[in-house]
Amino acid sequence: MFEPQVYQSRRARLRAAMPGTVILIPGHVDSPRNYLANTYDFRQNSSYLYLAGHALPDLALLMLPDGEEILFGIPATIDDIVWTGPVPSLEELAAAAGIARVEPLPRLEDWLARHRAAHYPRPFRGELEMRLARWLGKTPSSVRPEASAELMSALATLRLCKEPREVEQIELALEASADMYEAALGAMMPGAREQDVVAAMTGAALFHGCAQSFTPIVTIHGEVLHNHAYHNTLHEGGLLLVDSGAETAEGYASDITRTFPVSGHFSARQKDIYEVVLRGQLDAIAACAPGVGFADVHKVACRSMAEGLVALGLLRGDVGELVAAGAHAMLFPHGLGHLLGLDVHDMEDYGDLAGYEPGTSRSEQFGLNFLRMNRTLRPGMVFTVEPGIYFIPELIRQWRERNHLAEFINYERVGEFLDFGGIRIEDDILVTDTGCRVLGARPIPKSVDEVMAACTRL
Repeated sequence: MFEPQVYQSRRARLRAAMPGTVILIPGHVDSPRNYLANTYDFRQNSSYLYLAGHALPDLALLMLPDGEEILFGIPATIDDIVWTGPVPSLEELAAAAGIARVEPLPRLEDWLARHRAAHYPRPFRGELEMRLARWLGKTPSSVRPEASAELMSALATLRLCKEPREVEQIELALEASADMYEAALGAMMPGAREQDVVAAMTGAALFHGCAQSFTPIVTIHGEVLHNHAYHNTLHEGGLLLVDSGAETAEGYASDITRTFPVSGHFSARQKDIYEVVLRGQLDAIAACAPGVGFADVHKVACRSMAEGLVALGLLRGDVGELVAAGAHAMLFPHGLGHLLGLDVHDMEDYGDLAGYEPGTSRSEQFGLNFLRMNRTLRPGMVFTVEPGIYFIPELIRQWRERNHLAEFINYERVGEFLDFGGIRIEDDILVTDTGCRVLGARPIPKSVDEVMAACTRL
């Protein structure tokens, strides 16, 4: 945890943004895998982590209009101590977060009976939805829809620009990521399995005392955007796409993607596509600066990659026109990046209240509708930049059957790449006062020459 004053300051700023309100921030509970004594690894609710810091289950923070703050929890029993060892008292936990008063968790329902208008953030775990329903006298189905947009907007404003200590945490996670990717390269070879690479990366994260910030994507099928199966065998001449991140003890995430040639050398065709993606990423990063809209940065990447795809004969026509029509999205069907912080998709539980500025909404155009962030960049914002090119056979087949945007797409040439897979390159970016910085003290190989040198060195 950070110092108590950090959490006190954050809560004071939240209270100033929502004067005269009752705010309830419930923590997560343990989730059984198959019975109560066998649970999934615990991960605290990020809103709670931000405001109170405890990575422990069965806690809740109540903030009252008069400024009083109460930590609710379940005091440890002797049985708890026998099985898990010494447990901090509620008073000790409260002191660590700068909270003056504690109450047993079963009393929270009585408190909330007097404060039915309590604001709470949107929950995404069933156990928490059931608790909120009981505490607030709601039906379970109404809990999520009735979450406070005002509270989530206020929290998004507070969390959007990272404090220096938060950037330090993300850089710690990136230090683990650097070793995770070195481990991946060491395990990658023809005949190895995807799961061998995952195992090596998991060990590297644990060496740093980190969890993984999400289920890693380690796949020979780079055209599958979120592939979590690891049973495939790596083969000579193929590609391995690795999208992974580490999470520090304080809950801060990294998120990096690299695409490696299994044999250590890109084929001519692989090199061509890789360099198109890399140029798109570098151009997008160069465009990141205060005052620039992230949707405009996304379009920089789209135009850059479209130029490369036109040069390769996969797309055709005027680059500006084909991007405006969305023809590039058949090969780049997702947004350029997302916020990063206490969540790998930071504050995504707040929905577009976090990713989109008031008055903006998602495009209905395919590809652009998956843009997770459309905000004007400000110093302190941290996000990913992760363009990719993917040859998804079913998507290409459906577009081709309709002759969709054929004036911009050379379907004959695209058909030659149906067995290609996909390439994505991702880094974590901090907006500075004058531009931006790629986070991470140890760069992870990214250029064609760097990647091939790293692959053949290990």
